[in-house]
Amino acid sequence: MVTRFSSDPPERTPLLIIERRDGETKERLVDRFRLMVQRAGILREVKRRRHFVSKSQVRRMERAKALRRARRNAERATRPRNNGRQRT
Repeated sequence: MVTRFSSDPPERTPLLIIERRDGETKERLVDRFRLMVQRAGILREVKRRRHFVSKSQVRRMERAKALRRARRNAERATRPRNNGRQRT
């Protein structure tokens, strides 16, 4: 049994092919398929492409994400590492 899944035309993304192994249950096959879809990032890509986002909006979102990351890293750098406790 071969199960194929593709979110894009074959020239852009290779197909995700799952072959049923000897003695493998249908539940285990579905679990393996779900895991491979997650690892391949197919659902993440589909959600990302659900709505059009302009280039300027992408830059704005990336800038906001970088600011959040910088603030978080700065906060972690100023926080005491051992929460004020002494090591014994």
